[in-house]
Amino acid sequence: MKKTIFAVSTLAIGLFLTGCANDHIMHTNDGRTIVTEGKPKVDDDTGMITYKDAFGKEQQINRSDIKDMSQVGN
Repeated sequence: MKKTIFAVSTLAIGLFLTGCANDHIMHTNDGRTIVTEGKPKVDDDTGMITYKDAFGKEQQINRSDIKDMSQVGN
């Protein structure tokens, strides 16, 4: 049930942000979808990707955990 709610809310957030030209979507190796606000920044020294989530909170994730990343609308 929680996975269904998470999937629906992720989809809703993604559709809500579709009009924002500079947003990106990251797909993780474990199947999560992350919608970012603006372009994520990659730190080559640490291997971490820093991004703002859909709520504007700054987050980090290891680059090796990301399967692919694309700009919304591409």
